[in-house]
Amino acid sequence: MAKNKTKFVCQECGYESAKWLGKCPGCDLWNTFIEEATVKGSSNQKKGISGGKPLSLGEIETSKGNRIDSGMSEFNRVLGGGIVPGSLVLVGGDPGIGKSTLLMQVSGILSMVGKTILYVSGEESPSQLKLRAERLFHENVNFKVLAETSIDIISQWVIELQPDILVIDSIQTVYNSEIISTPGSVSQVKDVTSTIMRLTKNSSMATFIIGHVTKQGAIAGPRILEHMVDTVLYFEGDKGIYRILRAVKNRFGSTNEIGVFEMRENGLNEILNPSEIFIRGSLKDAAGTVITASVEGTRPLLVEIQALISYTSFGQPRRVTTGVDYNRTSMLMAVLEKKAGLQLQSFDAYINVIGGLQLRETAVDLAVLCAVASSFKDKPMDSKTFVIGEVGLTGEIRGISQIEARINEGKKLGFNKVIIPQASLSLTKNIKGIDIIGISSVGEVMDFFR
Repeated sequence: MAKNKTKFVCQECGYESAKWLGKCPGCDLWNTFIEEATVKGSSNQKKGISGGKPLSLGEIETSKGNRIDSGMSEFNRVLGGGIVPGSLVLVGGDPGIGKSTLLMQVSGILSMVGKTILYVSGEESPSQLKLRAERLFHENVNFKVLAETSIDIISQWVIELQPDILVIDSIQTVYNSEIISTPGSVSQVKDVTSTIMRLTKNSSMATFIIGHVTKQGAIAGPRILEHMVDTVLYFEGDKGIYRILRAVKNRFGSTNEIGVFEMRENGLNEILNPSEIFIRGSLKDAAGTVITASVEGTRPLLVEIQALISYTSFGQPRRVTTGVDYNRTSMLMAVLEKKAGLQLQSFDAYINVIGGLQLRETAVDLAVLCAVASSFKDKPMDSKTFVIGEVGLTGEIRGISQIEARINEGKKLGFNKVIIPQASLSLTKNIKGIDIIGISSVGEVMDFFR
């Protein structure tokens, strides 16, 4: 009989220790060690993925281009063109954001075209799953649902049914009875994911795993979970109706693509032209409002940046940002003070990106700077003009990438003027039908607010 062994495991990074430690040496966090009892020599560790036989490259068969169309173009875009057979995909997001809804919709669509689906839920009963399916689909969808948390029983049904798509909702509820620790612990999550990965790689089945997230927004459990899977998707969004599906790891495509969805009573609806959504309802010629073009992956998006500059009532002015980097915004305001002469040290600054987007690229610098200057001077920018460009510490406007795609997106939505870096002007010679203005310094930007 196997001997029980006790160890202490960090619940954040998976670091193991023979004794309890206050601070984890792996992730430097405090009070994260929990005692776990495991069975030495788990049977799962004796099984491999390929049978342990080395293969030459000429013997290996590939399924190039054999992706499965999910029926949702936004979902296909984020995955890199569709679902890859034999892939293991992890979907994370805040509670109630729509992870289960998204995967049930995809499962229902695929079942209508003849795919075999096995939807395993450790959080809902079969009757609850049927009620959700009836809410999402107008016609009858037929796929198998299993309310189970034991990985042994799940594995038996996967081997028997041989599904094309397997959904595990959620990985933190599934457990292995051979490991004496609670479901969701580091040991359980690692072992269960390893078993699911072996089942997936030994077949042409595509597997989707739903993972809970921590208060900091990271997927709960050991970091190794994200290393084991092929693709990691995050479902993001505020308390409104818009949701963004973002790939942060993808072995089969780009990690910069996003998909935009709208949550409605009948489920998630795709937003095929997000630019119209993010700039819809903006006030005409309002001070502090500037439109810019950001690129997410291969997709250009027009987004609205708003700034509010108000006199502070305290000795220390506030700087509040939503959707843009706080430190970079502080840097841009310092450039405005130094190079444009705007006395902002006695004013509070509130910067917001409409629609809940997180803009990470530096090409939106000029738009943030213009929004601050517009609000401070109380002079609006033309509502038919959008701006793009990176701002340097010496006040220069630097060139950016994918300038043609950004300008064409604005032109398509009815904008007749764009302000871009002078360095990128030579790349726009073939663009007609829109007035393109090139600038090289922050001083030239201030001419639009005189």
